[in-house]
Amino acid sequence: MPAPQKFPTARVALVGDRSRSVRSHTRIPGLFAALAQRDQLILDAYWVPTPDVASPAALDGFDAVWLVPGSPYRSEDGALEAVRIAREQGIPFLGSCAGFQHALLEFAHGVCGLDGVAHAENRPEAEDKLIVPLACSLVGHEGAVEVAPGSLAERLLGAERTVERYHCAYGASPAYLEVLRAHGLRFSGVDEAGDARIAELPDHPFFLATLFQPELAGDGSLPHPIIRGWAFAATERAAQRLANGPT
Repeated sequence: MPAPQKFPTARVALVGDRSRSVRSHTRIPGLFAALAQRDQLILDAYWVPTPDVASPAALDGFDAVWLVPGSPYRSEDGALEAVRIAREQGIPFLGSCAGFQHALLEFAHGVCGLDGVAHAENRPEAEDKLIVPLACSLVGHEGAVEVAPGSLAERLLGAERTVERYHCAYGASPAYLEVLRAHGLRFSGVDEAGDARIAELPDHPFFLATLFQPELAGDGSLPHPIIRGWAFAATERAAQRLANGPT
């Protein structure tokens, strides 16, 4: 007789425009299978294309949201809306690569009042850009990340330094980071040059975004601690939902 399931099944939204050509998209199902086998964390995953997020109730009933890589998104507005919903409703949120970039952009728009700042990949003509081309592309590269003590990222990683894989060519402009910090966003991971690589919201149940791609770590048989932490947060929210019953 199989052992009883330790955690409730969590319903999670993978927001992004699914493509077999995006390596992270092909990695994610195997990572979820590994979470189920190793940790009994069962994730009932649904892919939500970015244009669909604008539909009413598109993210209702989900226990967690992951804004996955794959930019430019078909709908920048949809990607930003997914971040806003997770941020405002306290839904566990993970953003990787383009998810990091758009998490910062939504926070700048929705919290800091920087309505005019743009993503250079989506609006290269914009005068004010929060997300800009990196001086050196990180596509296919690995790099060290220094992690702030006491941060969510440090608790998940269990270390103050990690080496991570990237597949991106855009990052945050240093010109706007102080105003984002002043409004409550914490940059809890930086590279060796001090450039932002991890962002989190300390007062949120789980809100973490990384410029690197934790889904590309290793061979996929051992989920990255950040993904595992997000999955735990999803099951905790599922447990709360079940305890509260129908509304």
